[in-house]
Amino acid sequence: MTADLLWSPTAERAEASRLNAFIGRFAHGATSYGDLHRWSITDPDTFWSAVASFCGLRLSAQPERIVEDFDHMPGARWFVGAKLSYAGNLLAGTDDRVAIVFVNEQGGRRELRLSELRREVASVARALTTLGVGSGDRVAGILPNTPECVVAALATASIGAVWSSCSPDFGAESLIDRLSQIEPRVLFGVDGYCYAGKTIDCRPTLRAVADRMPSVETIVLTHYAGDGQIPRDWQDTRPYAGLLGRDVPNEFRQVPFDHPLFIMFSSGTTGPPKCIVHGTGGTLLQHLKEHQLHTDIGPSDRVFYFTTAGWMMWNWLLSALASGATLILYDGAPFHPDPGVLWRIAEDEGMTVFGTSARYLAALEKTGFRPRAAHDLRPLEAILSTGSPLAPASFDFVYREIKSDVMLASISGGTDLISCFALGNPMQPVYRGEIQCRGLGMDVQIFDGAGNEIRGRKGELVCASPFPSMPVAFWNDPDGAAYRRAYFERYPGVWHHGDFAELTAHGGIVMHGRSDSTLNPGGVRIGTAEIYRILERLPEIADSVVIAQQWGGDTRIVLFVRLARQDALDAATEDAIRRAIRGGASPRHVPARIVAVPDIPRTLNGKTSERAVSDAIHGREIGNLSALANPDSIAAFRDRPELMA
Repeated sequence: MTADLLWSPTAERAEASRLNAFIGRFAHGATSYGDLHRWSITDPDTFWSAVASFCGLRLSAQPERIVEDFDHMPGARWFVGAKLSYAGNLLAGTDDRVAIVFVNEQGGRRELRLSELRREVASVARALTTLGVGSGDRVAGILPNTPECVVAALATASIGAVWSSCSPDFGAESLIDRLSQIEPRVLFGVDGYCYAGKTIDCRPTLRAVADRMPSVETIVLTHYAGDGQIPRDWQDTRPYAGLLGRDVPNEFRQVPFDHPLFIMFSSGTTGPPKCIVHGTGGTLLQHLKEHQLHTDIGPSDRVFYFTTAGWMMWNWLLSALASGATLILYDGAPFHPDPGVLWRIAEDEGMTVFGTSARYLAALEKTGFRPRAAHDLRPLEAILSTGSPLAPASFDFVYREIKSDVMLASISGGTDLISCFALGNPMQPVYRGEIQCRGLGMDVQIFDGAGNEIRGRKGELVCASPFPSMPVAFWNDPDGAAYRRAYFERYPGVWHHGDFAELTAHGGIVMHGRSDSTLNPGGVRIGTAEIYRILERLPEIADSVVIAQQWGGDTRIVLFVRLARQDALDAATEDAIRRAIRGGASPRHVPARIVAVPDIPRTLNGKTSERAVSDAIHGREIGNLSALANPDSIAAFRDRPELMA
């Protein structure tokens, strides 16, 4: 509806976009985005070949076929016979632009020009080779979001090895759960990091992890927030600085298109985290498409994403180097020393793309901070949000208090595909509460329970055709059984993503939460995101989780809240919550019970763990407590008297 229209690009901006240039060069017959999307999924050979050409994918050997066995899902192969280097693509170019700007919460800043980044990558790559690391070997990082993490990842890729990283705020057991499965030969770590004004020594955790992983032959310790000292009994450890200074050329090993590049980890809340292997070419090609066509990123852009090295958005951000952009890295808390910290960086660095999470935007609104009133954000052209569905109220907040002329791109995909199913579009309007479009080349549909395609109604988000960034495998899954079980069990031959969503009349998508956490009171299916959107507007509530409790032969909705103040949950606050949900959604959305708790369980990637709460209130064993950032919070959900009647 026109009332929901929040932003439209000017004719000049749409015409100048890379997406428009792509249409003019390769899709002359497309008169709408719908036409373009249909072409992209019905003629994958031509479309993906066009993306590679337009986005400047550098191949050392050309493909014999663009796609093979396209009717097999899984099983399709892309750019068969092609060879390339991920690091070589990211570090290409003859200019000496600023490649990385690094800022931390203490106010520290440094930058690396492309030539400096190349030299560091070459030095570290040569050192890895000297340490015996070869093609296909794994190298892991327990590192903050610093230039050293970028260098280590690119050095690993440049020799054909496989990179996997975790954030240093993970506990030892969580790190071991993940990294021990892939048996890295070299482990990059950090002496310490700072968060919210506190300095944390990482060496005890790093030592505990390495001692439990016999595969680790060498630890490389980077000096950041600690004293940089290597304990005398750490005979297997070398300083990162000692790897630098070699005057050696970059040697980019050329690998097949599906050669493993990254290993990502699932949240692990139901058991050991799945090790998801992503291929070199599929990852890069998909990121090039999303950066250049959907986000309009190019050489003049300065791109930021608030992320750790343990979230897939770090890998997504890293690939923006291949489009000539400057990466802006930040390490620290998003509200320390005050809510304006990230927006000062945006102004100071001339940020053009600001990426964050839906949770951050909701929390920022509650602080009362108004970025547009405090900072000059004229260069900012796009704000990206992911991690959970972006509430309609957060759309309003962005356009009211951050910038009125900006493309707000809510994006949705995940670690499983290291990219997006639905995301932004620089040529289309933004409607309140909607993701702008389905990704090009992504055959995204909404299915009902029987596997029929539906529109304008809530259902299961699926992808009905193969795409290049599908995982090449799961680690330690030789027959592919775990891989098929994860995505193809419900709808054979169709990727079932586990999101509850709706395709709109505009061709956009509304996300209603995870489908495995949908509520079904009285047989009516309700997405948890529908309730969270309303709760995020209530100043009384700092955080919340909503689940379905089995009760009386049916289910009932139970809402747990962490109050903004430490007051008890009184009748007036309960009444205000119920009235807000009833008015903002429907009477069926109103919880049967509202219970105050001191904290809400979240995964290590910051996502609310509805499954852990559901297991706790139903007396079930929780699969993997070490996958939670705050496992002690679970105790408050067990044996609650409020749920016994």
